[in-house]
Amino acid sequence: MNRFIMLAAACVIAVPAFAQNVATVNGKPITQQSVDQFVKLLISQGATDSPQLREQVKQEMINRQVFVQAAESSGVAKQADTRTEIELARQGILVRALMADYLAKHPVDAKKVQSEYDNIKKEQAGNMEYKVRHILVPDEKQANDILAQIKSDKSKFDDLAKKNSKDPGSADKGGDLGWAPPTNYVPPFAQAVTQLKKGGIVDKPVQTQFGWHVIMVEDTRPVQFPPLDQVRPQIEEMLRQQTLSKYQEDLRSKAKIQ
Repeated sequence: MNRFIMLAAACVIAVPAFAQNVATVNGKPITQQSVDQFVKLLISQGATDSPQLREQVKQEMINRQVFVQAAESSGVAKQADTRTEIELARQGILVRALMADYLAKHPVDAKKVQSEYDNIKKEQAGNMEYKVRHILVPDEKQANDILAQIKSDKSKFDDLAKKNSKDPGSADKGGDLGWAPPTNYVPPFAQAVTQLKKGGIVDKPVQTQFGWHVIMVEDTRPVQFPPLDQVRPQIEEMLRQQTLSKYQEDLRSKAKIQ
């Protein structure tokens, strides 16, 4: 929480001098209003309001005031590097505030989300996903020996994977990789998968940067596109980023840059 508070502290704005004070540091007041604003900012970032949080905020603000006064007295605040950092921090805060304000005034509406969802779903139509098992070994000879055993009896695949596969994520499951589109795999592996039909086994081991693979496709099906409610947050965030990108491009194009 201390890091959380210190990061947020940079964003607390100045408050009127007549506000009620919770403390003074060498005559410099820390107002109740500034504490309230600080707490509000933390809550917006995921914190929970509590007496403990408020006391922690108060102590943090006291500490920061002590240190800021010391920095100003020592002349650190006037150093060129320090002034550059302060200016960069100010710019960063202003840019974030500008983007947040623009998004608040140009929210992503439900129609845009639905339209984007429909477009993505249409693009995915016809794509397939595969239920795959594989056995990963370090050399081609071992892979060929395993493949020969499986071709003679597919039921051996499970045991051979558990005994031989070097893939820690699937070996204990008999080489089962579950359902996935081919794009989840490296190109040589993906190419082999898409060339196999349900129940098919590769004619020869497939080499990738991980080693040699014996691959079997247990089943195939059209990609099961998730319902809108399941992917709504991701689509909304994507549209927000697109909105900001266009806004930034517009600002840049209108600026006189020499």
